[in-house]
Amino acid sequence: QVQLVESGGGLVQAGGSLRLSCAASGSTFSMYTMDWYRQAPGKQRDVVATISPASTTNYADDVKGRFTISRDNAKNTVYLQMNSLKPDDTAVYYCYAAHWRFGNYWGQGTQVTVSA
Repeated sequence: QVQLVESGGGLVQAGGSLRLSCAASGSTFSMYTMDWYRQAPGKQRDVVATISPASTTNYADDVKGRFTISRDNAKNTVYLQMNSLKPDDTAVYYCYAAHWRFGNYWGQGTQVTVSA
């Protein structure tokens, strides 16, 4: 089983930056596809960015060019660098690990609030 712990959320002004981190337990981290999701109040949880075990990345259209997902397998950590933040980016951000054999896991979430 994998445990995921997010950190790095907080309050930032529009146009600012934050870097989220997600630290994973276990020795199989490098085999997982890692995602960042977010959920704003009253809205569904949507994927923001994905990174494969081979470090191929994909982004939601509304964050392309502003957010960057990366991973450090030596540290069992995935990151989300968020630049040019907008009030619409305000949400709880969740880390998600997926593997066809080992299972899927969620972190507890970290709040990101962007003020206008």
